[in-house]
Amino acid sequence: MALELVDRDVLLVVDVQNDFCDGGAMPVPGGQDVVPVIHRIAGAFRHVVLTQDWHPRDHHSFASNHPGRAPFETIATGHGEQVLWPDHCVQGSMGAAFHPHLLLDNAELILRKGFRSDIDSYSAFNENDHITRTGLTGYLRERGLGRIFLVGLAYDFCVRHSAIDSMRAGFETYVVEDACKSIGLGDSIAATDAVLDYAGVRRITAAMLG
Repeated sequence: MALELVDRDVLLVVDVQNDFCDGGAMPVPGGQDVVPVIHRIAGAFRHVVLTQDWHPRDHHSFASNHPGRAPFETIATGHGEQVLWPDHCVQGSMGAAFHPHLLLDNAELILRKGFRSDIDSYSAFNENDHITRTGLTGYLRERGLGRIFLVGLAYDFCVRHSAIDSMRAGFETYVVEDACKSIGLGDSIAATDAVLDYAGVRRITAAMLG
């Protein structure tokens, strides 16, 4: 059954950047394939917000900044377990740029996250310490926006955490599954499905927005 979109709905496009697509520093399998799906639904939204991973070179999530450590290992930090990633989405780099085929001229806000060197930021709403805010909640509330539809990369990390935090902030939240792709570390995809369902996030397809 199709969902009727209203003026307070927001399409939140998460991290569709070169480094997360084929040929990038940390490609999500099939990452670039979300672009045409996003394009098909974006025109139906009055409000579009983009997030952009934006890391300094000394970012603590980079394995290269931890001698003896390799990408995809985990370390303990003051704000919990941290996956170590390949260097990616470095500020000002081509890898940090949006995918060149992502053309969303109706976007009203670009929110950069992960720019603090000592803390990662999967969520569009909060840093990974779950205390430091990005300001997105206040922006949405001040504008009277209330339903959030998430798409982008990666389903099992940044989309997942953004959706959970969106619900915690009091927004009705949907994830458009066929407009997302996953990294797939261990059981991360199944775990994401379970966590989103438990939180009350609604998982839908792009066809339901037609």
